[in-house]
Amino acid sequence: MNLLADESVDRQIVELLRHDGHNVIYVAELEPGISDETVLLRANEQGALLRTADKDFGELVFRQKLIHHGVVLIRLSGLSNQTKTEIVAEVLRERGAILAKAFSVISPGMIRIRNRL
Repeated sequence: MNLLADESVDRQIVELLRHDGHNVIYVAELEPGISDETVLLRANEQGALLRTADKDFGELVFRQKLIHHGVVLIRLSGLSNQTKTEIVAEVLRERGAILAKAFSVISPGMIRIRNRL
């Protein structure tokens, strides 16, 4: 699966997703400091599912109605990096197909998936 990880995503998550065979573009490696709008544009250019811990993307998707190939908001603060990594990888393995074209939020014990209308 094509993924784009915003620089707010822990490197450990990016590395595990790559290990699992996903093509992951990591903003922190290529274009650190770019705007959220540019991050979303890069994800769209690559046809990639965007992974982020930045809730500002909800504003871009819902209020500004910017088009996306899917956004996964990671809200797992307070958990260890290892636990966050395992949760994110598991969600992608089990639900990857339905995350495309949706805005999803991963939080402890819950996954919310809001399909684009």
